[in-house]
Amino acid sequence: MSEQKKPLVLLVLDGYGHSDSKESNAVQAAKTPVMDHLRNHCPTTLIATSGLAVGLPEGQMGNSEVGHMTLGAGRVIYQSFTRINKAIADGDFFTNPAYSRAIDKAVSGKHRIHILGLLSQGGVHSHEDHINAMV
Repeated sequence: MSEQKKPLVLLVLDGYGHSDSKESNAVQAAKTPVMDHLRNHCPTTLIATSGLAVGLPEGQMGNSEVGHMTLGAGRVIYQSFTRINKAIADGDFFTNPAYSRAIDKAVSGKHRIHILGLLSQGGVHSHEDHINAMV
């Protein structure tokens, strides 16, 4: 005899956050009877949403895109930010065939290189370290 299937809900509260601190904490200050009931009567868990837990460098905040991709895959997917940082650190970035050809052509004086991209310290869609490595 098979056990009757029960409903299962995966509830993702994107941006909700968790902190025991009451200072500057809208969630702690709000009246949340439904969430309180769910937390007290249903299985719940907190998950790590930043740094290496979601394929970003340690200390780097996560975002919706990275979080949803990690949840959907059920495993860590190393993000471009992390892969590029690693390639710069171990030197693979500078031996990339496309990059090397472009540099060789520019050094020969026959071509120019135009670098286009985002420049920020945020690390969500770009990081200044990447463009600095290119120049």
